[in-house]
Amino acid sequence: MGYVLNGEELEVDDENFLVEPNFSDDIVPIIAEAEGITLTDQHWQVVRFMRERYQEDGHTPNFRNMVAMLTDEDDSVDWKKVLYELFPLQPNRQSAKVAGLPKPFGKGGY
Repeated sequence: MGYVLNGEELEVDDENFLVEPNFSDDIVPIIAEAEGITLTDQHWQVVRFMRERYQEDGHTPNFRNMVAMLTDEDDSVDWKKVLYELFPLQPNRQSAKVAGLPKPFGKGGY
């Protein structure tokens, strides 16, 4: 079963990632609730970051690159620790899912 946004069921894969990206802010709380996540400002910061990376690069960064890029943006935060607090089930995958993006590529670096 997919996520329902404005009465429309969105197609998901076998791991409940959206098949097509959805950049509506309305989808984020729906997916977050399904993931058991209560959204905070830091969640939204990561969601916006992941969406920007996807739009610019055509994919989301792996965890190592995610930490490095977020640290470049704000080095006052221990992103490695915070990302696991925000998205405890593999931060780069779970944050991509909550952001309304398709499943990230495998473990290969990019």
